[in-house]
Amino acid sequence: MKKPVPLAKLNVKTSAGIISLCANESGISHLNFVPQAGDDWQTRELSLTASRYSVSTSLAEVHLQQAKDELLEYLAGKRQRFNVALAPQGTEFQQQVWHALSELEYGDTCSYADIAEKIGRPKAVRAVGTANGANPIAIIVPCHRVIGKNGTLTGYAYGLALKQKLLQLEGISLI
Repeated sequence: MKKPVPLAKLNVKTSAGIISLCANESGISHLNFVPQAGDDWQTRELSLTASRYSVSTSLAEVHLQQAKDELLEYLAGKRQRFNVALAPQGTEFQQQVWHALSELEYGDTCSYADIAEKIGRPKAVRAVGTANGANPIAIIVPCHRVIGKNGTLTGYAYGLALKQKLLQLEGISLI
């Protein structure tokens, strides 16, 4: 069976920055922050050529609109759980990690070791970290909720300032 390809894209201006959403008929496949002047990270922006595909983009566009609405509600403090369909592409291990991340409740944090335990691979802490870093759907798959085992703020693909802002939005204060 052929994997669904991204068919539609939408950029959304939010209080956290410009977010680029990509979707296919199955759900959201990517969420990236578009870099602005002075940012110290690189985008994982996905270049799309939907016209090459014969599948209608209408369902993908429905997913994009729902994701946009839910993100804006989340960033305004009015939503704690996302309901939009997701369609991230990754290895079986990555999918397990992303699923475990998706089960984290709003306002909760965990460490890579916690995720490794949860997926039944307690010695795979570094691999969990790599899978977490490869998460293609930031915020909705809440990789920002992963902190150091000692309770400290750790790396984030889009910078520690944004990670801290997202955690503070959820009522988590780390120094």
